[in-house]
Amino acid sequence: MRFYLTTHKRHWVRLTRVPLFLKSEHFVKAAKLTPALGPYAVDSGGFSELQRHGEWTRTPRQYVDDLRRIWECVGPYDWAAPQDWMCEDLIVHGGTAGPNVFAGTHLSVEEHQRRTVANFLELRSRAPDLRIAPVLQGDNVPAYERCAELYEKAGVDLRAEPVVGLGSVCRLQSTQKGAAIVTAMAAHGFKLHGFGFKTLGLEKVGHLLASADSAAWSYHARKRPPIAGHTHKNCANCLEYALSWRTRVLAAIPAWQQPLLNAA
Repeated sequence: MRFYLTTHKRHWVRLTRVPLFLKSEHFVKAAKLTPALGPYAVDSGGFSELQRHGEWTRTPRQYVDDLRRIWECVGPYDWAAPQDWMCEDLIVHGGTAGPNVFAGTHLSVEEHQRRTVANFLELRSRAPDLRIAPVLQGDNVPAYERCAELYEKAGVDLRAEPVVGLGSVCRLQSTQKGAAIVTAMAAHGFKLHGFGFKTLGLEKVGHLLASADSAAWSYHARKRPPIAGHTHKNCANCLEYALSWRTRVLAAIPAWQQPLLNAA
């Protein structure tokens, strides 16, 4: 398994060889991009996009243009997420979670799945060279099975794909429902990427994933004093803290998984 450190700091790509996971928008805003030192993957930023607007405001053509600039300036990435449609209740129906307001798409889960598959097909058609990965979406095991069937009917062999993203599981990862979804999809032989996986989720199903990412280090850092000698208020934007957190997470994984999880 490859464990990506999710960050909003795009310049980290030139500071560490640890695998990084970054939103495409963080690269898009940069006037100048520099080559990456190590491996990285690109998130489309779909959760934030749908949370704020209830729809995608970037066209597939714009997204492909953004991905191509990243590819050419930063270097070939492992893979990039499509403009998928998450299926969490708040994304679909809207509402609030703490200070966060969700616009809501007010569409069905089935429509989210249809749009997810359609977008992947369009992006792959526009840019077959850019390593855009398919993503499965759903809200329960039968729904994820249905999404996999949509890809199959469209002629996409998910078993042959280098990576298949597993969406809408971030908040379920440490639950029995989340474990059931991961187990069911892994049983198909898909090389799964778990979005937003933390320690408890990795302990349960990490052995079934080809890769995972997490930004939990930043949340943890906000609630703790900074590392000794650091002058900032906290280490929520600190590479040293993030790398230390990643080491602790990997060390907490069951020993029989360590040789895989420690791989760069």
